[in-house]
Amino acid sequence: MILRKSPCACSFQASVAIVFVLVALCAQAQNSSYQRAFPQSKAAIEKALKTLQPSLSGRLPVLDGFAKAGEHPLDRYQRGFYQTTVEVTSSGSGSVVHISTKVTAWYADPETSNAGYQLLKSNGRIEGDLLDQLEEQLAKGTAEKSPASSAPATVNASEAPSKPTVEAKTEPAASTPSPKFPSNDRTFSSSLKPTLPSREEDSGKTPDQLAGKSPNSLQAEVESLQEIAKNVAHPKNLVAVKKSGTPVVAKPSLTAKPEFLASLHDEFEMLDFNTDWVHVRISGLSRGWIWRNSVEMPEGIPDTAAPTASAGAAAADLFHVMREEIAPFPGDWEPLRGKNVKIISVQNADESSKDAGPKERLEFAKFLLDKSYKEVSEKPQELQGVVVIFDAADGGMIAATTVTLQQWRAGTLSDAALWHKCFFDPPETFESAAPSGSK
Repeated sequence: MILRKSPCACSFQASVAIVFVLVALCAQAQNSSYQRAFPQSKAAIEKALKTLQPSLSGRLPVLDGFAKAGEHPLDRYQRGFYQTTVEVTSSGSGSVVHISTKVTAWYADPETSNAGYQLLKSNGRIEGDLLDQLEEQLAKGTAEKSPASSAPATVNASEAPSKPTVEAKTEPAASTPSPKFPSNDRTFSSSLKPTLPSREEDSGKTPDQLAGKSPNSLQAEVESLQEIAKNVAHPKNLVAVKKSGTPVVAKPSLTAKPEFLASLHDEFEMLDFNTDWVHVRISGLSRGWIWRNSVEMPEGIPDTAAPTASAGAAAADLFHVMREEIAPFPGDWEPLRGKNVKIISVQNADESSKDAGPKERLEFAKFLLDKSYKEVSEKPQELQGVVVIFDAADGGMIAATTVTLQQWRAGTLSDAALWHKCFFDPPETFESAAPSGSK
């Protein structure tokens, strides 16, 4: 028996196919909504983009009007930040510019386990504004290169320089609509130039019409926007990382294994701090510790508890070097096992006094490592590192390889990173005191 499809089944399949085609076309249109074609060359556009570099990233005082609301309301987010990526490709008639934007913000949730930085979707307003700025910058460059004429300065000379009847007032192309501002007149980031109308009554006006305003009026608007952005509250309990590669550890210990390495300018919420360590929130319930010298503390709190020179001078009064010798490494640490090192033996300056604490021992060890670096660096084949031994009842040993000292002296490693690359025996002898919570 031969089965034949009924006309209804064929019609249904055809309808489904048409729906899929329409969905694909809509998706394609959405993917191209943040790109615009320009008649200029790729080199000319990249040159104009350099002048717009400050507008490609920055903070957002509000998210409403810049990002799409997801599963959480936008007013639950703080510290909004945007970063745009621009791609320029050559085409047959000029170039195509594609702009994409990432918007991130801190989600504040009553349940701390759900709080943290999240990625939001841009609503296209930032991309459209940047494309408009680029278009104006290119038009300005073309006008400067063209010969002086009686035509209005806002008319692009490349469009029709030989036709004096071309009107200056032109409507934007329908294929590349520019995003309009919300009608509630919300403010936007000061890093985006106010090239689009900031009021509802100006939303239909061209740049030429806006240029008819008095300079004082435009200047007043710019100053108002800058003042609003300046007064946006910035959290006062954030610490910023000074150098890429800074370790974030699970507990305040120099021998603790790093959880991850933070990048330059990474910001964390500060929960507590002491003389040596800062307790930070990583995300949600995740916590960590960062060496205090490695971060910029909030305003009013010094980055270090005391100047390094004063700490080193105080430590120098507590110890004195008994002897220095070159011998095989007295331990089982793999990087120096069986290799010759410079060994420095240290004792308390006053035998009757109580042994110095871990902070003083670390400061004096850092002083000796810095002092010995020149000698070991001049004998790389003979000396593979430096060892400092504290000859006391609760003393200990610190060892560092020549390679680690070289990176530290070159500024590649911070003090905190240096300690994490050193060998401590026993480790607990050199751990700083537990967090005191003193501020």
